Amino acid sequence: MACTAAAAAALAVAAAHAADDARRPGSAFMSPALQAMQADDSLNPAQLWVKEGEALWSRPPANGRACSGCHAAGSERGMASRYPAYDASLGRPVTLAGRIDACRQRHQQAAPQGADGPELLALAAWLAQASRGLPLAPPDHPRLAPWAARGERLWQLRLGQLNLACASCHDQHAGQRLGGAPIPQAHPTGYPTYRLEWQGLGSLPRRVRSCLAGVRAEPFAADSDDGLAIELHLARRAAGMPLEGPAVRP
Repeated sequence: MACTAAAAAALAVAAAHAADDARRPGSAFMSPALQAMQADDSLNPAQLWVKEGEALWSRPPANGRACSGCHAAGSERGMASRYPAYDASLGRPVTLAGRIDACRQRHQQAAPQGADGPELLALAAWLAQASRGLPLAPPDHPRLAPWAARGERLWQLRLGQLNLACASCHDQHAGQRLGGAPIPQAHPTGYPTYRLEWQGLGSLPRRVRSCLAGVRAEPFAADSDDGLAIELHLARRAAGMPLEGPAVRP
């Protein structure tokens, strides 16, 4: 099966990185069929969102400017690798989806959507693909430190009726199987991700909430501080790993 060059190259970079690093991307735990689906842009279902995101990037809205009207051509490469970042005007971290949402509200008079809003997912998928193969590089801002520490505590905290922490599966039992599905190391290098169980594209916060529901814990509220802290911890935990999104998962 012929793979799209950019997608195949991103997987090759991820594989080469894994050879020198104990950390492994989610694709390394997937079946050959899913790896092939992710690597071939003609088969990867996430490309439907990528194409829509590309159109949204360049299409002026009824009010305001297109994204491309502010951002120089080619500047989209690398954007997805630099989040979560500290926003001085908000006094808190902001994710890539949060930045897109804020820009759309400020410059296009768009209504807020949240990380899994259809247009935010499309733009996030476009930006993720534009950064394929680049290392994840969340900023090392001193004011992010308390948030990262909070995320690390939550990662180690046992929750729910099953009394499991995120680390119980993704650190201690990565590579094994749970309910027939592989347990990856949970590095966020492939988001947004097309999941077969969802039959659609979804964000990292959605996946975290699904995991919490799976251990029979109360999921974080959408856009919660706890969810933001976990996302920052995961980004720092995976710093230096190459981006491979948008990925395909079971």
